[in-house]
Amino acid sequence: MRLDKFLKVSRIIKRRSIAKEIADQGRILVNDRPAKSSTKVVTGDTLTIKFGNKTEVVKINRIVETTKKSEAEDMYEIIDEKYAENFD
Repeated sequence: MRLDKFLKVSRIIKRRSIAKEIADQGRILVNDRPAKSSTKVVTGDTLTIKFGNKTEVVKINRIVETTKKSEAEDMYEIIDEKYAENFD
């Protein structure tokens, strides 16, 4: 499955267009390698996603074409979550 579609179906990112934009800006790594929106992901891959001051690392547990909101979180597990420090 394409990276941007996985992010949308799993509801990690709400819209596929936003997932595409973030990936194409180089803010997503798949298995520690920079990824584009068209990068293929498979079960077991690790995604590192940079959202502003938050960096989230997730592992893909399951890939399905469509899912209910209540089952979307079963598609991945959060391995790590970090927030950048504010140096005001």
